[in-house]
Amino acid sequence: MPRIRLQNITKQFAKGSRAVDRLNLVIEDSDFVSLLGPSGCGKTTTLRMIAGLETPTEGEIFFDDKCVFSAEKGINISPDKRNVGFLFQNYALWPHMTVRRNIAFGLENMKWEKGKIESRVQEICETMRIAEYIDRYPAELSGGQQQRVAIARTLAPNPRVLLMDEPLSNLDAKLRNDMRAELKRLHLTTGATFIYVTHDQSEAMTLSSKICLMKQGVLQQYCPPLTLYGSPRNLFCADFMGNPTMNFLPCEAQEGKDGITLTTGVFRLRFNPNTPLRLEGKKQLVLGIRPEFVKIVEEEGIESRVVSSLPTGMDTVLALEAGGITLSAVAFGSVDYAMDSAVRFGFEGDRYLLFDAETTEQLAMGSLAIE
Repeated sequence: MPRIRLQNITKQFAKGSRAVDRLNLVIEDSDFVSLLGPSGCGKTTTLRMIAGLETPTEGEIFFDDKCVFSAEKGINISPDKRNVGFLFQNYALWPHMTVRRNIAFGLENMKWEKGKIESRVQEICETMRIAEYIDRYPAELSGGQQQRVAIARTLAPNPRVLLMDEPLSNLDAKLRNDMRAELKRLHLTTGATFIYVTHDQSEAMTLSSKICLMKQGVLQQYCPPLTLYGSPRNLFCADFMGNPTMNFLPCEAQEGKDGITLTTGVFRLRFNPNTPLRLEGKKQLVLGIRPEFVKIVEEEGIESRVVSSLPTGMDTVLALEAGGITLSAVAFGSVDYAMDSAVRFGFEGDRYLLFDAETTEQLAMGSLAIE
């Protein structure tokens, strides 16, 4: 499988808008990389440029050491010679063909031998667990089964890279979860390189070995999912990842011998960075707190009022109001709280984040204590 390298890739459309702006990205052999971001951030355009379906305005694309596109050198290898498989939102199965014929059709066009085609169709159907449906038509299959047929058809020619553009968006919630597990299993068993476009951060978190988070065509952070969740580079990354979203508290900072005192609303907090931190005159900061780090306590916490309580059975998502500030919290277990009831909360752990209010960049990670 290839190592894919994008070097200073830019895509500019006619009216001057840049869908992708100087993107540098290395996708290692057998990675599962999700291109993640809000609508219009350039993720699908990036995928299409890797496939050869879209021509970059500037930059170079390499598969291993082979240049498949270079604006400067005038190189642009066609999609059929890049050995990639592309899976779209719309499965585009031939309705008048059985599963067997849908999968075999592309191999026939590639002039494969008949015996080899039959062997490969049977093999890929067993891999995708659709062998029992091999003589059915698409209309006789469920949405999840049709999705598996579409994946099988894409994988049948043994592409080096599988490109997927929101392939699960047309499925209901349960089928999406089932297909996520299937895709993860498929990635492990095939060893292929997967590049996956999604706007769903939970989908990217559960599937990927790395996430490429984009905003308005610009790469924001490229790293493993848990790194992106636990140590986001800036406020955009912190806000985009996580459900419920991170709490952000604007605060005024003052350095002292025992840490940094943060004044926000009616309460003061002491922030102890995990690594040495000098604020260098910065006063206006933003404190980031994941909801799961806000803990309900019996005493010695901050007094608050329950604005909402949303139990799911496994946990309960709370909105707590204290001194005009509303915080999201997660209480684990089968618990519920009465609306407008009084509770106290505190903080535990050392994964709280401090951001520069002006640049939005992360400054430090550390622990919190109530003063």
